[in-house]
Amino acid sequence: MILRSAQPSDISAITGIYNEVIATTNAIYRDDIVTESERLAWYESKVNDGYPVIVAELNGEVIGYGLYGGFRFGEGYKLTVEHSIHVRSSHRRTGVGRTILKELIAIATKDGRHVMVGAIDSGNEASIKLHEEFGFRESARMEEVALKGGKLLTLVLMQKVLDL
Repeated sequence: MILRSAQPSDISAITGIYNEVIATTNAIYRDDIVTESERLAWYESKVNDGYPVIVAELNGEVIGYGLYGGFRFGEGYKLTVEHSIHVRSSHRRTGVGRTILKELIAIATKDGRHVMVGAIDSGNEASIKLHEEFGFRESARMEEVALKGGKLLTLVLMQKVLDL
């Protein structure tokens, strides 16, 4: 498996992974799938704002991706970023997410970021455990703040102070 910067040619694979996550998990709090043009606009926005979007590739196939972006609006938050990682279902729990998270932490540290935040559905125990293994700690548990599929969901915010 290799990690590399995402390219516009990866948007089809990224869209497929994103839509699979929407359809089969609570990791993304939305019910409707997205189009490739929507994901391309999202990608261009991240890259144009100077944020990394990386993909994990195995045998020429994109099997996962990760990125980070701004945490909240305003100059005071410029040292804090929020990340997302999504992995194709056939490759979950094989170390892909772990590898992407490790790389995002390294990039954020190199970029001079101070805090990295992950927003995780409370039912995603594997992701919560993975983040704890990397030194993230729970900083907030927001009960029933989202609705998906008619069900109220609880969001867990986890953060890691990065070594500068």
